[in-house]
Amino acid sequence: MYKKFLIISLIALFAGQSYAFTVYKYTDENGVVTYTDKAKAGAQVFVFSDRMVERIDNEVKLETRKHAAGETLLVRNDLYAPVEVELTLEQQSNLAGESKKPIRWVLPPRSKIRLLTLAPKDASKPMQYKPKLRYALGDPRLLPTTSEYPLPWRGGPFRLTQGANGKYSHFTPKGRYALDIAMPEGTPIVAARSGVIVKTENQQSGRGENPAGNFVRILHDDGTMGVYLHLQKGSVGVKEGQRVEVGSYLARSGNTGNSTGPHLHFVVQRNVGLAVESIPFNFNQPVDSLPNFAVGGEYARV
Repeated sequence: MYKKFLIISLIALFAGQSYAFTVYKYTDENGVVTYTDKAKAGAQVFVFSDRMVERIDNEVKLETRKHAAGETLLVRNDLYAPVEVELTLEQQSNLAGESKKPIRWVLPPRSKIRLLTLAPKDASKPMQYKPKLRYALGDPRLLPTTSEYPLPWRGGPFRLTQGANGKYSHFTPKGRYALDIAMPEGTPIVAARSGVIVKTENQQSGRGENPAGNFVRILHDDGTMGVYLHLQKGSVGVKEGQRVEVGSYLARSGNTGNSTGPHLHFVVQRNVGLAVESIPFNFNQPVDSLPNFAVGGEYARV
């Protein structure tokens, strides 16, 4: 208990500072772990990793179809969210009507589209090119319709331990406006806005391989996305493609991934043009106000 209190206290201290610093992790002879900004013998530099690590390369793919006239390039989106793509052809040789400019498109959820058909200038020689596909979740043409969100948990009051632009870890484009709220493991986490579940992770223990730990990503109707990180293993009660309403049960808070203490990391993001970045938002009541039991919607115990 003392260890957890110390860790959370340090995070709160660091979040309030206005300059960059180095965090050290120190384990004493009794196995007690301390995070501090003071270097000491035996301490190791605590390396921060971007919390938003989602692999979608298996769900957004470039496909090539060969035919008598040449080749057709298609992009498939298997996600439950739109995806902006950009296709560029490099090292082109023997291509009729060479395409020098990148081709951009927004694919709807669960769809496929033909982006380009290629033919050789000289049919007796092979075509040569190197395709480069870039992509990002979301539709950049949509604009946020609100900046206020209900508290996405049941119970409390809890404490904000790192706010927007926090120097400990809220300094990357994906997380600069995120909020960290310290809370006991197992606290029910609910949807702050209605939308469609896009991605989840539910089987990570401890630090695991993904800095985000177990998480839920929800696509809102205005194209923004709410992301809930560091959730308890096995607690995620929603599936990709499922629609949820405000207050619907999502999971329980945990301490998984790149987390130095039990807390919820909540962030709102949008596609700003082939890049997913966090955007400013506010909760519609103080984090440390009375216990939050007022959020509507269904709440299932899992």
